Amino acid sequence: MKPVLMCRDVVVDFDGFRALQGVDLAVYPHEVRFLIGPNGAGKTTLLDVICGRTRATDGRVLFFSHDITQRPEYEIVQIGIARKFQSPSIFPFLTVWENMELAMRQDRRLRSVLRAKLTGEEKEMMAAQLERIGLLDERHRLAGSLSHGQKQWLEIGMQLIQRPQLLLLDEPIAGMSAAERERTGEWLHEMAEHCAVIIVEHDMDFVRRYSKQVTVMHEGKVLCEGSMDEVQQNEQVIDVYLGRGKNACCASGM
Repeated sequence: MKPVLMCRDVVVDFDGFRALQGVDLAVYPHEVRFLIGPNGAGKTTLLDVICGRTRATDGRVLFFSHDITQRPEYEIVQIGIARKFQSPSIFPFLTVWENMELAMRQDRRLRSVLRAKLTGEEKEMMAAQLERIGLLDERHRLAGSLSHGQKQWLEIGMQLIQRPQLLLLDEPIAGMSAAERERTGEWLHEMAEHCAVIIVEHDMDFVRRYSKQVTVMHEGKVLCEGSMDEVQQNEQVIDVYLGRGKNACCASGM
């Protein structure tokens, strides 16, 4: 099976500080891949490189075998890679429905979007997406009045309505209630029916419950990959995770 994404020996050097030191990564269609590791491991920087926000100093990023390493961020969005950042980026003074409508339109100018009429097919797509994320009944509410978890869901829905082939999520459950976290975990694998998903996450209980494939990063490198059970038993992970050895690794939730 051809990978959706391949990172080959990716290096990011910030004025002598190597945030990434030769990262190799392959993600396949319909895969949910968690990136874990301590702060400063390079997880978010790797997402930044994939989506074009940060340029790799060396190495290559391939999307369905096409080299996108030097492409600008807006082109990478257009070819099918969507990114959700840690904090929700929604339009708080527009309704939930209007936020989704903005996301669907290729022309992002606010005035032209809100004046244009949706087709019947577009309305059905938006309603179906809102139902999947549990916000159909909230579609007439101002987005700013939603709970934090609902705002996170809305932004994810806004990314998915564009039908990406790869979705990048950075700490999607931060600030969510227990019930919202559980729904989000279930939803991740529903998303993967339509696109590959890469998630940066620090909550090890969440990763343990909802992951199938995990990549552990440390000091800008990939330390190991496998199931959560496999990485928990990996000697390198035990030795370096949080830099305190096996007891700290277990105490930290790993």
